[in-house]
Amino acid sequence: MVLSMATAKITITLPEEQIREIQELVAAGEAGNVSAFVKHAVAVALSDAAGWKEMLQDALVQTGGPLTSKERKWADTILSSQRRKGSRRGKAA
Repeated sequence: MVLSMATAKITITLPEEQIREIQELVAAGEAGNVSAFVKHAVAVALSDAAGWKEMLQDALVQTGGPLTSKERKWADTILSSQRRKGSRRGKAA
């Protein structure tokens, strides 16, 4: 028995350089097609996000539980200042 996932077509916007790089990978046979490449990239990103969430939950359990309001504000301040400097975006869990 084969179970398939429902799919939907969406439109995304990428920088032209990224599109070129994906197309080059497809042309070189390193990716089946653009859609397959993007599908794989999204799966990897979702897996990474789930892994980070699990690691954070484990760390919180080991260090006394969820962040207090004060700790969350401190973390958000740190993450916001890094965001302005061009680092990764985000807010504390």
